[in-house]
Amino acid sequence: MRIVIALGGNALLRRGQPMTAQNQRENVRIAAEQISKVYKGNELVIAHGNGPQVGLLALQGTAYYQHVDNKVEAYPLDVLGAETQGMIGYMIEQEMGNLLPKDVPFATLLTQVEVDKADPAFQNPTKFVGPVYEKAEAERLAAEKGWSIKQDGDKFRRVVPSPLPKRIFELNPVKWMLEKGAVVVCAGGGGIPTYYESEGKLAGIEAVIDKDLCSSLLARDLNADMLVIATDVDATYVNWGKPDQKAIFEAHPQAFRDLDFPAGSMGPKVDAACEFAEKTGKVAVIGSLADIEAIVAGKAGTRISTQFNGITYR
Repeated sequence: MRIVIALGGNALLRRGQPMTAQNQRENVRIAAEQISKVYKGNELVIAHGNGPQVGLLALQGTAYYQHVDNKVEAYPLDVLGAETQGMIGYMIEQEMGNLLPKDVPFATLLTQVEVDKADPAFQNPTKFVGPVYEKAEAERLAAEKGWSIKQDGDKFRRVVPSPLPKRIFELNPVKWMLEKGAVVVCAGGGGIPTYYESEGKLAGIEAVIDKDLCSSLLARDLNADMLVIATDVDATYVNWGKPDQKAIFEAHPQAFRDLDFPAGSMGPKVDAACEFAEKTGKVAVIGSLADIEAIVAGKAGTRISTQFNGITYR
């Protein structure tokens, strides 16, 4: 099977952890251990989040800005996204390479993704990036830097526009790498957001594309057999956190969409899974990184497909 695995932010950095290279490597190692279990007999494409990493680079850029005598502009989000794709891809390649046979090739591709500058998302920033702050600190930074901020759990974070992905520019190189037997890491952080200027030139733009929606587009364009959205919960639940919560095992996309999921957390994952299932007739799964092997075997996670009727609970 050709499988696209979208790693959630927890695969790289857990909430509250210091953003050290060692912490990120240890988390990537855990992810690599799980993904390596499904390598045999499958073609693997790995996408990943990058919100905390982009936020850290932005903070480092701000520190430099404050230090130099002649103030310079901070690096824009598209450039920061490109930097993190290389860093995270390096860690994934190395940790996967330590687990799989030595002759397995790997490739990390800088991935540009086209967006529409007229997308309504630019008028309503919603995508969390960077570290969490206490309310007072977040409000101070927002006033100082012109950020938009929103509450994330009991903390606050910066939010930026999250336009819909339209096209993945490096799609053909991804296909070529797969044909040569490579494990491919691409579309990191939802891809580098780019758009065509009025004169037809391609340029970056200040935004962050949702990683799961981009992974869904990637999986469809690659004619993947399965999309796995790996997160920190073992399934999608109704009435999450309440005494009557129930885990969903299988669902038809329309029935799944009819349920109410938070826009800031599970919502984009649900939309991405439904979109893949509706447009391909294949299976998308939302589940725990620790259950990757069982997910691919059809025994874990929440499975979404037009082949299913209604909703089945565990």
